[in-house]
Amino acid sequence: MATVELKKAYKRFGSVEVIHGVDLQLEQGEFVVFVGPSGCGKSTLLRMIAGLEELSDGEIHIGGSDVTNVAAVDRGIAMVFQSYALYPHMTVAENMSFGLRMNGVDKHTIEEKVAKAADTLQLNELLDRKPKNLSGGQRQRVAIGRAIVRDPKVFLFDEPLSNLDAELRVEMRLQIARLHQQLDSTMIYVTHDQVEAMTMADKIVVLRAGHVEQVGSPLELYHHPDNLFVAGFIGSPKMNFLEATIAKPSANLSVVELNDGTRIVANANTESAAVGSKVTLGVRPEDLSGSDGDSQLALKVDVLEQLGGTTFVYGRCAGVENFVVERAGSEMIGMDSDLTVSIDANRCYLFDSDGNAFKRG
Repeated sequence: MATVELKKAYKRFGSVEVIHGVDLQLEQGEFVVFVGPSGCGKSTLLRMIAGLEELSDGEIHIGGSDVTNVAAVDRGIAMVFQSYALYPHMTVAENMSFGLRMNGVDKHTIEEKVAKAADTLQLNELLDRKPKNLSGGQRQRVAIGRAIVRDPKVFLFDEPLSNLDAELRVEMRLQIARLHQQLDSTMIYVTHDQVEAMTMADKIVVLRAGHVEQVGSPLELYHHPDNLFVAGFIGSPKMNFLEATIAKPSANLSVVELNDGTRIVANANTESAAVGSKVTLGVRPEDLSGSDGDSQLALKVDVLEQLGGTTFVYGRCAGVENFVVERAGSEMIGMDSDLTVSIDANRCYLFDSDGNAFKRG
C-alpha cells in the first residue's frame, strides 16, 4: 500500500480545462471514493493517477515518488474498469494470470498468486470456467482478482458496479469492503452513487465541474457539509431546501423567515449577516419528526412512497414542491392530508446567498 498525492493537478483538452488545480493527500491503506455527478471529472482524475491521461500541469506522487512522467505500467497500480474486459476464450484462471504471464513471472509463482486471489474472492470453484458461463458479479470478481495478483501499491476502481443489477450491487459492495479489510491496501474508487460512497469510504472526495468541493469522512460530509452542493448531494433522499431571510441574526440560535411567513430557529452563527439577508434553510427528511421541536412546518401531502419499514412523504411546503419527510412505515398518513412536522434547531442548516454554510453556533 502507498500514499497518493496530487499537487496542483490540471487537465486540459485543447482549450477546455476539465480538472482545475486539484490538491489531494490520500493516506496509505485508505479507501477513498471520488463522487460527483456525471461530467464532474472523477474518472478523468482517476485516469490521471493511473497514467492513462497525461497531466497538463502539476504532479502526482505515489508512495512518495514522483510518477508524473512515469508510464502507467511502472506506477505500481492496478485498475478495475466498469466493463469487465475479460478475454472470452480464456478461463478464469487464465484471465487472472494473463498480466503475470506477459511479464514473464514463473509458473509456480503465478499458480500461488492465482490460488490466493481465488480463495479471497471465493472463485476456487470457477477457475476452469470461461466468462460466458459466469454471472455479472462473478465476472467482476474475476476482474478484481486480475488486479489482486499483481500486488499493486494502489487499487483503482472506475465505477465497477454500474453494470450490475441492484441486488448484485449490494453484494459486490460488501465484497469490495471486505476485500479492503483483508488486503489493507490503498484503494481509490469512482462512483456517481452517493450510497456507495457513504457505505464504503474512509474518505470521500466530492467533485463538481473539475473542482474539489469537500473532502472528509462520510459522516463529516453528512453532518457538516461546506456548501449547498455537498449538502444536496450527500444523503438519500436528498436534503430539503427552503428559501428564507434572516429575521434575527445570532451567534447560535438564529431565526429565519420562510416565504410563507413561518419562522424557523436554526443553530447557526449568522452574526455577520444583516436582517433581511437571503439564505437557504436545509433540513434532512429523516430529521423531521412529529414530536415537539424548536419549530414547526406545515406540509400538504400529495405522494407517498411506502417501503415497508419506512414511508417517504412528499408534498408542498412553504411554496416548495416535492418536500420530503421520512416517517415510520406503520404510520397512517392520508393523501392530500395536512401534516405538521417539527424541526430541532440543531438539525437545521443555513447557507448564505453564495451557497456557503454558516458555521454551527
